[in-house]
Amino acid sequence: MSMSPKLQEVFATALALPADQITNDLAYQSVPEWDSMSHMILIAELESKYSITIETEDLLEMNDVTNVITGLKKYGVEA
Repeated sequence: MSMSPKLQEVFATALALPADQITNDLAYQSVPEWDSMSHMILIAELESKYSITIETEDLLEMNDVTNVITGLKKYGVEA
């Protein structure tokens, strides 16, 4: 499952990482930049970029790139 350039940009912005460091292997707390605070920034960025509102139970499951892509599909977003 590969991510779109738009989703890669969202991750890069939220985590303050270069886009080339955003890979499918990236997971919550796998890098120091993805902590609880940046996770909330990531969720806010996702909601803003894709014009959706993510439910609490879903944001807790969005703990790696693959789960974010899967979670976005629940909201009709192909990322």
